[in-house]
Amino acid sequence: MLVLSSPSGAGKSTISRALLEKHPDLTMSVSATTRPMRPGEVEGKDYYFIDNAKFEDMVADGDFLEHAQVFDNYYGTPRPPVVKALEQGKDVLFDVDWQGTQQLRQNARDDLVSIFILPPSVEELERRLYTRGQDPEDVVKKRMAKATSEMSHWAEYDYIIINEAIEHSVRETEAILSAERLKLMRRVGMSEWLRGMGVGQ
Repeated sequence: MLVLSSPSGAGKSTISRALLEKHPDLTMSVSATTRPMRPGEVEGKDYYFIDNAKFEDMVADGDFLEHAQVFDNYYGTPRPPVVKALEQGKDVLFDVDWQGTQQLRQNARDDLVSIFILPPSVEELERRLYTRGQDPEDVVKKRMAKATSEMSHWAEYDYIIINEAIEHSVRETEAILSAERLKLMRRVGMSEWLRGMGVGQ
């Protein structure tokens, strides 16, 4: 379970897309949200769009690996698709905030690798938010106000990437993914493989 977190506009979605294009054995966790669908988004691919009542029912039933309120909306990761992907031997990529990461760590510490992506400067973060043109002025100002609070949680993550150039940040994320896959605790079946070579543990 590979978590990418960042303030809005720091680049985690762009990095996520690049990883998914290059690594077919990596699948994206799709979150449920109560926020309205944006132009171009697809139900079940970008998010599962549900209302507040449905979200509250899923929380009560323990159907989320993590869930949180972000601004005026709720977000959560449905458990069944993630469990199914892991059982199929796939790595699962998460685009969640620090609150979601804390909950995932509580639920799956050994399976979790977390990366926090920082912008090169506050000024650059603001420029990116205005450039992408998805949000009105008041929303951008709210996101900027929240960014400092979000970035204060950097020390809770396993890795930090400062996203100055997207290509370099993607390569750094791939290096983390490769190294974590090679860790002994994730080499499933290694003992049996070595016994087949006549090597005892």
